[in-house]
Amino acid sequence: MNKVSPSLFYRNFHNRSYEKTCEQMRNFTLTRNNDTQDEVWFLDHLPVFTIGKLGKLDNLLAHTKIPVVHSDRGGDITYHGPGQLVVYLLLDLARRNLGIRQLVSLIEDTLICLLSSYGVCASTMEQVPGVFVGRKKIGFLGLRVRRGKTYHGFSLNIDMDLSPFKIINPCGYKGLEVTDLKSLGKNTEMKVVLNDIKSILNLKLGKLGRIA
Repeated sequence: MNKVSPSLFYRNFHNRSYEKTCEQMRNFTLTRNNDTQDEVWFLDHLPVFTIGKLGKLDNLLAHTKIPVVHSDRGGDITYHGPGQLVVYLLLDLARRNLGIRQLVSLIEDTLICLLSSYGVCASTMEQVPGVFVGRKKIGFLGLRVRRGKTYHGFSLNIDMDLSPFKIINPCGYKGLEVTDLKSLGKNTEMKVVLNDIKSILNLKLGKLGRIA
């Protein structure tokens, strides 16, 4: 008999402070037990630059009034803001029989599958995490694992002000260009993208989840 994958509990937020959200994710991860249901959080952040554990402040190229926050996720510097869907995965890897590399591939495959459904041909690039349309990055990921449990996750640019990306080396790569669905001629609403990602994650991670 095949073992049924643990279900997912989905939470939807809006205009969330990055620092407050990170604190909540850490608390959830450190206090969960073997019976705690895995959760997926969908949200958008107020404008913020975040720098991962191994990131360098040198990759911020100009003074800015946008807050700059050091994060405990993987990766280097990136930007979050309105019009970008952020998806945080609070998962028990062992319970789902997943390794971190498998999870990264699952995230990238999810975004590629999603974009393909919108008529956008996307792909990965060797040694550069994330998802690209041509040479422009549209999907970003950064994870943290504590005691075999993940938090942080991935983001997708939908319809946002891309200008803040011009004052950083996105993900630590000089000259890396970014794009969003609107720039690609796809006028897809955030709630539609959210529901489509939810459907794909349900297929890839297992049993249908509940929504908060």
